[in-house]
Amino acid sequence: MSKRWEDWTAQETTDFQQAFLTWYQQEKRNLPWRYNQDPYRIWISEIMLQQTRVDTVIDYFYRFMETFPTIQDLANAPEDKLLKVWEGLGYYSRARNLQTAAKQIMEEFEGEFPTTVEDIRSLKGIGPYTAGAISSIAFDLPEPAIDGNVMRVVSRLFCIEADIAKASSRKVFDEAMRKIISYDQPGEFNQAMMDLGSSICTPTKPQCELCPIQNFCQAYQEKRQTDFPVKSKKQKPKDVYYIAGIIENNQQEIFLQQRPGSGLLASMWLFPLEEISATRFEELQERYDPNRWDLFSDALIAEDSPELFSTEAVVWQKKILGEVTHVFSHLRWHIIIFYGRNTAPLTLEGQWVRPNRFSNYVFPKPQQKMLEVFENNLADDKD
Repeated sequence: MSKRWEDWTAQETTDFQQAFLTWYQQEKRNLPWRYNQDPYRIWISEIMLQQTRVDTVIDYFYRFMETFPTIQDLANAPEDKLLKVWEGLGYYSRARNLQTAAKQIMEEFEGEFPTTVEDIRSLKGIGPYTAGAISSIAFDLPEPAIDGNVMRVVSRLFCIEADIAKASSRKVFDEAMRKIISYDQPGEFNQAMMDLGSSICTPTKPQCELCPIQNFCQAYQEKRQTDFPVKSKKQKPKDVYYIAGIIENNQQEIFLQQRPGSGLLASMWLFPLEEISATRFEELQERYDPNRWDLFSDALIAEDSPELFSTEAVVWQKKILGEVTHVFSHLRWHIIIFYGRNTAPLTLEGQWVRPNRFSNYVFPKPQQKMLEVFENNLADDKD
């Protein structure tokens, strides 16, 4: 594979850096974690920005820093409080890893954020990209911060054919970045890469006419911008099908169940869920059309009724309350929601909770979507 960055002279590299950093100083985004070089703030922002849009992160960042202003506050926080502040951002292992790393800092680094790349990498949840971002922005170390945006920019800059979906390709981009990164302003350089990739050198229809490094971009010169980056298709998420039961008792309390302490959505609270087959899911869709209305029935009668419907302690409404879909990185949940009234002691494990106390429970995104369906139905009933 051709390594075109090796052909750049020292003067070309200097000219590139000057043009790029001048553009960044004029156009850089005004973001709350860029006000200073505090490694704690930079760390929190970088973890939040993984798999999440900047405009979504900003409010969460302010709330997080207000709730946990120091590493010690984060290390000592009850997990429920931490997850509640994180609620809605998804990928909750990120929050748990943050706390684990905060405890590492308190125990292994006397409460001070580590200052070397090796020590930063030793923290739970910090990989090469995050370590590069923190070490360059907070400590002015010339470490590349290579994410999808950066790989896209660099692949077009040098017409790099390496498949960015393969972990082995990171070495190629690391080598190219170490050739062009500014040793005087590495943090500014990395942030310039982030901004360029998110605003101008976008995945489709890059705005080359606005690009500050247009004259250096080999893909632009060869009119091959859309050929890069090279990326093989990732596997589609697996479809999983559920029924959910919103069960209410005579005290207007709703039944919630807590997920296991490990695995997907660990320790979070949802309406009772039961996995069913795709065929059964389709049958329920057809049989209990949400547009029809029936009075309460003793059960949703069928020889192969899901176990959730078999309990004699609940009278189920013979209609679908609604449906939600939620996509994780590897799974796509499809959920049909039914509503039932509790008439006898439940044998299910869980808790009865009044809706005005829901704010004390950590709800993942699928639960928030189901709750919205329920609340919309309540509003419709009142109209």
